[in-house]
Amino acid sequence: QVQLVESGGGLVQPGDSLTLSCAASGFTLSSNAMSWYRQAPGKEREWVAIINSRGSTSYQDSVKGRFTISRDNAKNTMYLQMNSLKPEDTAMYYCVRGANWGQGTQVTVSS
Repeated sequence: QVQLVESGGGLVQPGDSLTLSCAASGFTLSSNAMSWYRQAPGKEREWVAIINSRGSTSYQDSVKGRFTISRDNAKNTMYLQMNSLKPEDTAMYYCVRGANWGQGTQVTVSS
């Protein structure tokens, strides 16, 4: 049974950093392309970043240079390191593998 569990969200101030985690079970994370998506209040879900099975990464333009996607194969866990956070990064963040979505973790950036 595929399960994705996000954690690490919270309330931070602009300029702060936060690291999200996605613990995967029921499959080998490193063998799959894994993504982070987010959804802000009143807006559609948007893709944030992806890491493929070879470890190659790609990012949405608005987060390039600030966010880093990575994984720990031994822990079967994916991460999203977020630096220089902005109020417009406020959203529910989701870990995604194909059609499988986690429950999300809330990130709020506010002074």
